[in-house]
Amino acid sequence: MKTWVVVASAARARIFDRSSTQGPLAEQADLLNPEDRLLQQEIVSDRPGSATNRQGGQRHGMEPRANPKEIQAGRFAAEVVDWLEAHHRSKDFDQLYLVAAPHFLGLLRNRMSQGLSDTVMAESDKDLTHERADHLAHHLQAIF
Repeated sequence: MKTWVVVASAARARIFDRSSTQGPLAEQADLLNPEDRLLQQEIVSDRPGSATNRQGGQRHGMEPRANPKEIQAGRFAAEVVDWLEAHHRSKDFDQLYLVAAPHFLGLLRNRMSQGLSDTVMAESDKDLTHERADHLAHHLQAIF
């Protein structure tokens, strides 16, 4: 069976081939989201709008309806899932293990098709994106 491991956060997603449980992890892809490193004020181009109170004529600032960092994380999760969906359709893997930062794990889950979701054998809510591949293998043995 072809087994892949996704190690992800809102900033980075690394995909490894783990078809051999004894051998080293082979990195298949390293997807980056450089926008995650930006501060919120660097993502938003303008100051928030303002509104005037009808009765008193007072002006007040308006907050954006959605958090720009959350929107960026959602876009990146969709990009990662689209990449995985394409490789799933190509039958590049049969089983999938997910290791992701807790919130990002939820974003990934929410975007997966039923077919891709069915390949997920186990999940772990840890951010291990900065670990070296040889250290990751050790972490994965403890998790799965």
